[in-house]
Amino acid sequence: EVQVVESGGGLVPAGGSLRLSCVASGFSPDDYANGCIGWFRQAPGKKREPICSFSSSDGSTYYADSVKGRFTVSRDNAKNTVFLQMDSLKPEDTAVYYCAAKVSPKFHCSEYRHYGMDYWAKGTLVTVST
Repeated sequence: EVQVVESGGGLVPAGGSLRLSCVASGFSPDDYANGCIGWFRQAPGKKREPICSFSSSDGSTYYADSVKGRFTVSRDNAKNTVFLQMDSLKPEDTAVYYCAAKVSPKFHCSEYRHYGMDYWAKGTLVTVST
């Protein structure tokens, strides 16, 4: 069964750090080699916001201006896991965070926010206190 599962959310004070994990399982070797992982978040009462992505094919990353310089996305190939390291967290980062996978995208992963994703994790809540 193909699935994407994330973990690592929680409560953290402003200025603190948190690391989210996104584990993809059940995909073919080709999907792992060429797929795209995108991270999104949705704050209460707001639209879902794409924040960053990781391309398996070339290792490139994309960051939205709102998280650039504070968030880092990386991958552990052996564990089929993509990590989202979040530093210098702010109260406005409070949201439900989602990772999603796109299999064999016909676009570069940095453009993922303009296209649909194939598989979604259920989301994990990150709360940044003042």
